[in-house]
Amino acid sequence: MSNQMPFGGRTPSNSATMPRGEVVATYESYVEAQSAVDRLAHADFPVAEVSIVGSDLKTVERVLGKQSYARAAVSGALSGLWLGLFFGFFLVILSPTATSLPFIAAASLIGAGFGMIFRIVTYSISRRRRDFTSTMQVIATSYSLLVSPDVANKAKNVLEAPAA
Repeated sequence: MSNQMPFGGRTPSNSATMPRGEVVATYESYVEAQSAVDRLAHADFPVAEVSIVGSDLKTVERVLGKQSYARAAVSGALSGLWLGLFFGFFLVILSPTATSLPFIAAASLIGAGFGMIFRIVTYSISRRRRDFTSTMQVIATSYSLLVSPDVANKAKNVLEAPAA
C-alpha cells in the first residue's frame, strides 16, 4: 500500500510497468502477502526485489443501508458542517478583525445548511434509481510474491523456514 520514498517522493517511473520475476509464494489475502514480505525483511532479504501482484480482480460493493430523505439530510449537514468549519477557521486566520467563535459558528451553520440542501436535491434527483448507500472496493482473488530470479531461492528458503 505504501509507495512513497523516505522523503516524500514517489517511487521511480518504472513502477507503472508489470514486474517481472519468479513467483515464490501465493496467498489468498493481501495481509498474508504483506506478512510474508515482513518475514523477508526481518531475514535481511533485499525487499526492493519483491513485488506483490494481485490476480483476478473483482469489484465488491457492500450495501450499508437504505437511503432516505432523513439520512440524506443528516449526511449532507455533517459534510457541510466540516466544510463550514474549515472555511470559518481559514477566514478567521486571514481576517484579524473577525470575532472568532461567532464567525466560526455562523460559517459552520451556513455550511451545514448548504450541505443539507445540496444532498437532499441530489438524492431527490437520483431517487428510485438508487435507494441505498454502499461502499465499493476492488479486491484480488490471490496475491503472488514475485522476486528477481537471482534471489528467488533465498526468498523460498526464508519463506519455507518455520516462523520464529
